Amino acid sequence: MKLTSIFFLPLLVIGLLGCQSSPDKDAQHVINVPLSVPLASNFSNELAIARYSEFLLASDLQQEQRAQLFYNRGMLYDSLGLTTLARIDFNRAVKMKPDLAEVYNFLGIHHTLLQEYGQAYDMFDTLLELDESHEYGYLNRGIALYYGDRPALASQDFSTFLARAPEDAYRMMWLYLAQEKVDPLKAKEQLRSNSSALEPQQWSSQLVQLYLGQLSEGQFLQQLGEGISSQQEYAERLCEAYFYLGKLYQSRGKQAVAIDFFKLALATNVYEFVEHKYARLELDLLAGNAPS
Repeated sequence: MKLTSIFFLPLLVIGLLGCQSSPDKDAQHVINVPLSVPLASNFSNELAIARYSEFLLASDLQQEQRAQLFYNRGMLYDSLGLTTLARIDFNRAVKMKPDLAEVYNFLGIHHTLLQEYGQAYDMFDTLLELDESHEYGYLNRGIALYYGDRPALASQDFSTFLARAPEDAYRMMWLYLAQEKVDPLKAKEQLRSNSSALEPQQWSSQLVQLYLGQLSEGQFLQQLGEGISSQQEYAERLCEAYFYLGKLYQSRGKQAVAIDFFKLALATNVYEFVEHKYARLELDLLAGNAPS
């Protein structure tokens, strides 16, 4: 069903960090962006958390069953943005069942978000030792390497990830972001070459077109609502769009605009998406916030 709440509005965005630190022209600006209602908490996930909590009170559970319940509840906490509670459950699960591969994936992501890159690498290495076919282990280790300032190694993991689905625009984008840190010209050439495998009917192909200059920012923003049938879909698409626009402006040295787009990505409340998670890390890094 088409939503009447999908619309474009002029949004006055003031780069708060920018205007505090620099009188740069980007510190205050107006950008026209599509808006959506931020996603509300998932009621069914909240109920599921309550049920898992009740199950965990049972005294006759096997340790393996208890580990699985902690892992399942941790995933639900993570989907609601309750990262500390999620991390507590993931750590409980891995202590009870050290061969539970998927939990290392989530722990690695959490260590990356905390800028604990060495521990993140260890988590993803363990994941891939337990399950070499876990393709998102390559994505998430690549992201940890990218933020840990190891773009060449990150490119290797992203290349492995892309090889398993060469038509996937998001995989192309992460490979480009890593390669751009090493050699921007070669990265653009590689992205152009990879784009030949894109499925043009997929909205995500427009991200690649935007980065290649085949689509203007105005065209990109105007088409964001196409094919959308729910407010949730729209919020998810905006989350992705804002994050990659933030990375694009960041690469151009326009940090204040990048900050605004990362804030907009966070405002969608799409906690489960990679783009939402790393928009927060981008803001922490731009603000100079390091773990204590």
